[in-house]
Amino acid sequence: MNALISPAEYLAQEIDSPIKHEYVGGVVYAMSGARNRHNRIATSVTLALGLRLRGGRCEPFNSDTKVRLRYPTHTRFYYPDAMVVCQPNPEGDVFQDQPCLVVEVLSRRTRRLDLTEKREAYLSVPSLAVYLMVEQVYEGLEAVIPLPEIEVELPLAELYERVEFAPEPE
Repeated sequence: MNALISPAEYLAQEIDSPIKHEYVGGVVYAMSGARNRHNRIATSVTLALGLRLRGGRCEPFNSDTKVRLRYPTHTRFYYPDAMVVCQPNPEGDVFQDQPCLVVEVLSRRTRRLDLTEKREAYLSVPSLAVYLMVEQVYEGLEAVIPLPEIEVELPLAELYERVEFAPEPE
């Protein structure tokens, strides 16, 4: 078994790593790449949030920004697909501590983790008002996701723009 590493060691290694890793209590997990459909939806979510939040006190972050979760017994770092922060960390940090909205785009590979471990972890963050899980296949593009917590609405037609609706590849 590999030795556990500290949060400081993880952050130092991650800043120069060509591969993203998540960190759970001293254990580092490499993240796999995502398919174009997943990235298209995640980018559309970030863009839609950014356009609606421009000039306000809250701002979106994309999947290159980690969320730090501190517990009495351990620390975790996750890379959500998108998030909104109204009380950002200092500019020099590579993570955020107080997201008010976290978005994960569900996929066959990530679904179990997003619906269990990550959901539980994100919901423990005191500042979090919304954990939004976005499916890659959806019907009803005229619908809108109301997010009164950050005073915006997200039209599904924008989130799924250019997405070809078909079963997710194996």
